[in-house]
Amino acid sequence: MQRLGKKPNSKNLDLNNCALSAADVTELASLLPFLPELEEISLSWNACVGGTLKVLTVHFHGANLLKVLRLNNCRLSAEDVTSLGEAFEIIPQLEELDLSWNSNIGGKLSLLTKKLQKGCKLKFLKITDCNLTAKDGESLAEILNVIPNLEVLDLSINKHIGCSMKIIAQELKSVPGLKELNLHMCGLKQDSLQGLDTALQHLSELRKLDISCNRELGGGFKDSTTHLASLKNLQVLDLHQCWVTEEDTTILSQVIPLLSSLQELNLSSNKNIGASSDPLLGRLRFLPKLKSVAISNCGLGEESLSSLAEAALHLPELEILDLSWNKCVGGNLKLLLGALKLATKIQVLRLSSCNLVAEDLALLTLLMQDGHLARLQKLDLSYNNTISDEGWAVFCQGLALFKELSELDLSLRPSSCRDCGTWFSDLLAALTKLPALAELGMQRWGLSESQQKRLECFNQDNKRNIRFDC
Repeated sequence: MQRLGKKPNSKNLDLNNCALSAADVTELASLLPFLPELEEISLSWNACVGGTLKVLTVHFHGANLLKVLRLNNCRLSAEDVTSLGEAFEIIPQLEELDLSWNSNIGGKLSLLTKKLQKGCKLKFLKITDCNLTAKDGESLAEILNVIPNLEVLDLSINKHIGCSMKIIAQELKSVPGLKELNLHMCGLKQDSLQGLDTALQHLSELRKLDISCNRELGGGFKDSTTHLASLKNLQVLDLHQCWVTEEDTTILSQVIPLLSSLQELNLSSNKNIGASSDPLLGRLRFLPKLKSVAISNCGLGEESLSSLAEAALHLPELEILDLSWNKCVGGNLKLLLGALKLATKIQVLRLSSCNLVAEDLALLTLLMQDGHLARLQKLDLSYNNTISDEGWAVFCQGLALFKELSELDLSLRPSSCRDCGTWFSDLLAALTKLPALAELGMQRWGLSESQQKRLECFNQDNKRNIRFDC
């Protein structure tokens, strides 16, 4: 461990991203009998582990207290999967298994699942981006009844597993304690959604549901939200890029406000909801625990923004607000004035590509002068070419008021380029008074030779380490 620059720990063997060789794996295997207290092994991001896992697993009898095994991005082979399955008998305490980003697992998951026995204590199973097939989905469904303690199931970025989602959904009743279900980019279709909704009646403990980036779900919510409203413990709902239709939005506006524990809602990149989003956004007022609202690129109109602004007055816990890529925000940020005054906990505000104007930046500065937005840490104003030099000057002159700001992005659109105005000096002056700032985005702003030199000298002169993205 010391040779690899890691701190020795008798319970946690963390060799993540250590460029291990096959010889290292063999050496590691020889150590296992001398580590009877070992509970965690992480070999993730070591490509040479692939093809050598059997050397390690045959010694697992010396680590029968093992609870966590992370092997993501190890280039595991079919032989490795077989070896791992055979090792399950000698690691009965295993609770977490992460096999993510091993594309060769696809089509071979049964080599592992058929070895699982009743009484298995697995709580976390992560198989992200493993090229899983419909047959793998069926294999997974068959063993859900032997892992009743499962709390986290992550199948994200397996585009072909959607074909077996109905079968998986039918067996989810076997894991009633499931707290997190991640089906991001799994090729789900409308009938998948119907099967999943039926399964939700058995998952009363669910805290996170991610079905984002499944394009063929659009239009399917109208027949598949009967049981979604019953998830009283749900804290995170991610529906971004699901091609939600206007009719879907009407149904969701009746269901989402009933999720009384909801803390994070992501509806971003559903461009068709803009015209029908007023009722949904207005009813967010019934979710006082909301901490994060992401509705970027949703085609919002001024009325939608007004509905959101009114609802936000009733969201005292709000920490993250993402309105990026909604052009209606430009010139209308004042509609959110009351909400931003009351949002005392807001830490992240994203307004990228919103057609902002000088008046909008002046409003943000005024809010800070009045003692609001005091906890703001990340502010994204990128891709707003509509802001005049005068607007940037006013903003930079008041920038020093954002005392907790750690990230700021002022970048322009990729297709454009502008020279920095006289406000550049105000920007540099403000940076000296922002001790938390670590990253500043200024892509496609043209700097003169003297301005570039001043920027290069800034960190050295002020003993800072700001990453300038220019």
